[in-house]
Amino acid sequence: MSRQAAQGPSPGESVREEEERMYASGPETLDEINKKYPHRPQNHSCTLLFGDLVKILFEPLKNGPPSATPAARARGRKPITSAQHKQRTLDKFFAHWRNEVGNDIYPAMRLMIPQVDNDRPMYGLKEQAIGKLLVKLMRIGSNSDDARSLIAWKVPGKTAGSRLAGDFAGRCYEALKKRPIRMDPGYVRVAEVNVLLDRLAAVSREAEQLPIFDEFYRRMNPEELQWLIRIILRQMKISATERTMLAAWHPDASQLFNVCSSLRYVCWHLSDPNIRLDDDKRNLSPMSNFQPQLAPTSSMALTWDKIVQKLGVTEEAPEFWMEEKLDGERMQMHMALDETTVEFQFGFWSRRGTDYTYLYGNSFEDDNSALTRHLKGAFDGGVTNCILDGEMIGFDPKTSQMVTFGTLKTAALYTRANPYDEQAPRPLFRVFDLLYLNGEDYTENPLRKRRHDLEEIINDVPGRLEIHPRLICSSPSEIEPYLRKIIQNSSEGIMLKNPNSTYTLNARPWDWTKVKPEYMTEFGENLDCVIIGGYYGTGRRGGILSSFLCGLRASKHDIENGTCGPEKFFSFFKVGGGLKAEDYAEIQRLIPEEKWHDWDPKRARQYIELAGDKNYFEKPDRWVRPSESIVIEVKAASVEESTSFSVRKTLRFPRFRSIRTDKKWSDALDIDEWNELRFKVKEEENERREMQIEKKRKAATNKRQKRELTIAGSSDAVTVEKSKLFEGKSFYIPTRSANLKKSIPQLEAMVKEHGGSIVHNAVRVAEGNAIAIADREAILVQSLLKMEGVEFVISPKWVLDCINQQYLVPYEDDHLYLATDDMRALAADNTDQYGDSYYRDLDADEMSRLFALMKENRMSDGAEFDKNAFYDQLEAHGHELPRSRGYLFRRCRVYLAHVEDKPNALTTARLESWVRFGNGEVADDLDDGVVTHVIIVSRGDDAGAKKVAADIRTRVSQRGSLKRPYVVTEKWLEKCWEEETLVAEEPYFP
Repeated sequence: MSRQAAQGPSPGESVREEEERMYASGPETLDEINKKYPHRPQNHSCTLLFGDLVKILFEPLKNGPPSATPAARARGRKPITSAQHKQRTLDKFFAHWRNEVGNDIYPAMRLMIPQVDNDRPMYGLKEQAIGKLLVKLMRIGSNSDDARSLIAWKVPGKTAGSRLAGDFAGRCYEALKKRPIRMDPGYVRVAEVNVLLDRLAAVSREAEQLPIFDEFYRRMNPEELQWLIRIILRQMKISATERTMLAAWHPDASQLFNVCSSLRYVCWHLSDPNIRLDDDKRNLSPMSNFQPQLAPTSSMALTWDKIVQKLGVTEEAPEFWMEEKLDGERMQMHMALDETTVEFQFGFWSRRGTDYTYLYGNSFEDDNSALTRHLKGAFDGGVTNCILDGEMIGFDPKTSQMVTFGTLKTAALYTRANPYDEQAPRPLFRVFDLLYLNGEDYTENPLRKRRHDLEEIINDVPGRLEIHPRLICSSPSEIEPYLRKIIQNSSEGIMLKNPNSTYTLNARPWDWTKVKPEYMTEFGENLDCVIIGGYYGTGRRGGILSSFLCGLRASKHDIENGTCGPEKFFSFFKVGGGLKAEDYAEIQRLIPEEKWHDWDPKRARQYIELAGDKNYFEKPDRWVRPSESIVIEVKAASVEESTSFSVRKTLRFPRFRSIRTDKKWSDALDIDEWNELRFKVKEEENERREMQIEKKRKAATNKRQKRELTIAGSSDAVTVEKSKLFEGKSFYIPTRSANLKKSIPQLEAMVKEHGGSIVHNAVRVAEGNAIAIADREAILVQSLLKMEGVEFVISPKWVLDCINQQYLVPYEDDHLYLATDDMRALAADNTDQYGDSYYRDLDADEMSRLFALMKENRMSDGAEFDKNAFYDQLEAHGHELPRSRGYLFRRCRVYLAHVEDKPNALTTARLESWVRFGNGEVADDLDDGVVTHVIIVSRGDDAGAKKVAADIRTRVSQRGSLKRPYVVTEKWLEKCWEEETLVAEEPYFP
């Protein structure tokens, strides 16, 4: 019998009374709620004790799967995986709840996934405020060790529960367990916790919060209080996502939540897993925001035929649509007739679910509306409700042109306050899809049908609400002329759509795809990454953080499986270029001094992983927790391999573009998204390569399987482990080492002594699960190279060098016995031109050979010193160059286009001298070489600059290449000269 059954409900409280306190504390009575939700499940018993929730669910999920016992391992039984453990734990808890309580899981679900409980407001409590409340509750001195531990919770503590910086709930537990009111499980039910949390969310002053915390303190033990604090902070850290938990309760729960975003609605409509969701409940409904369909980006390296093929277009149905990609904010507009007031109500939500109804309006009569008050007559008289998908953009009625995205909110706020100013920039809603109409969900209809009905119900209101135009095409050859037109208009890019496709919520299907023209000398994508570290500058920027380390977030799969924490980031690149003085000031404002910490690997490793194991390659001077940092947008020349960053790739010449205040740290680029982006750029090249590769010999299926070869006595030998250097790595060693003069058993012993494992089947190498080690030709080595998937063999010297350095040394050319040209090129970047390693120490023999080679090369090499190549090599190896105008424009080829018929000679000379002094080039003609920047010399004539820029774009669009130069005014050049760095071009477009 469970504790729930043994103890029964609280004295004098029935199930009905518990529900009254839990659900009817607001303006609605329980009877009114039951009338509103007639199928709401009724529990047969009071809710579980909160301690049961901790014991049965939270702690098992946090602790992960148990290890297999020695007896189980002896029987060959494998331990369960993390995913299996999560599923079993959730199934066990939900079965217990149904049996002991009933089918209303909403009270428990609010505590299990508090981060998506939109029915309860935010508490307005951060860690430090909770720490101060606990100090007062426990009546401890403000200068005591425990008080300081709670207030300065990010500083590593000495106890086991608080060693990891940032574990605030662990800190609280350490302090609470020393002075508990009770040690046995508390007698407070899940319903009572919810009632108290509702009270806590309704107050804001410490004097009102303290009595609520006092009740928790008196009625819970330290373990339960620790989890309560996690619930309040909405940081559960139990590795199971809301999707996992919802799906474990009901197979349709995640899908319904994706459509309605209401936890209460999901729990009360899906209480029995045997009763599936009605079809009409799977659909969209007005005034319930949803996650829209998104579009992947197609690389311009692909052929137009390949891009169209990805859309799913066939020869039998070759039609596809093209639209201009807009530079605005994705927005969904909901309109519904209120049967009570007989007035239309509006709702606006962004892609991220931000409610903008307050800004764009809630009705036609909304006097504070920036948009809806202007939409009378925009909808056909037969429309009672609809949901539109589109883009909110800024529009300038004077020029009839779009304005940049950064001015949209400013324009909307101005229009709301000045509705009759017809000449000011304003918000314009460009609609491209109809998702709901008069009670019918349109997402399952093909795009062709959705577009047809959209045009039937919408009357354009020029400059306010317009249907986004599209071009109907039937041949891939039509893409390039349209893209050239887009380049001419300086637009974002184009969208390609399959007119026969349905609309998929919260997904990126290939039946929509975007193509964006690239700028000269740049990787084709802007990347949004989180700042995780900073480096002090030199010279006039000495004493301040002048460049920043950015990282990629761990993959969603690794986070969900518990392999990585939700805030785990991997070092990716350093950026300092492009930052202006005002950018530094804004970063300092958004990440104040108290958020920065001096580099300490023990404190940082929970959040940041650097390359080089304990050598901490590219370690920052200071680091910041990702959840307390910001997202920045960067652009780069290209992507290259690198062993200096834990992603194993880095950006070549990254340049700061902007601070993404519209994005949270959790929205930044993660490992999976980066890999998808990177692979897509090279997809066409890889496909061509695959066609040229001759198929290698495959293992015959009719041959008997060979037993793995074993070395006599090697498996029984006792190896004393000296380090964990090679832990998690497997090695295949088919022959002795000629250079090291070591036998196979000796080489294997070296690997085992440092944590590695040995395999004796070459198939493991072909599968990518083992490293082949050899430095001489042997039959087994030759056989290995004939296997499909084997591209390189590593010399035993690499094993020895790693052991000597006590970290995994990046591959050098001497480490590669056999390798592809690409791999050798990457390895060459890890040494200088003479073979001197950037990452390890050399012994005396290697130094002698190196000096001899240097002497030989100096005698034979008469090549002129290339300072630009030298600068590039320094930056490529992580050596930040001090800001200097002497090499400011070294990657720029500039063409000056003058507005005036007779250019001012002094102005021209000044601008040209700046470019040349900065080691850049000045082109005499727009088509003279690869021009990266066209400088419109306007001397204050903005209208003339726009005209010249339009002419330039027309010329560029007619060239053979689809890559375009930046077209900016001379103010860009002046700002670069002032800041001594290449600033972002976009603010200086004419």
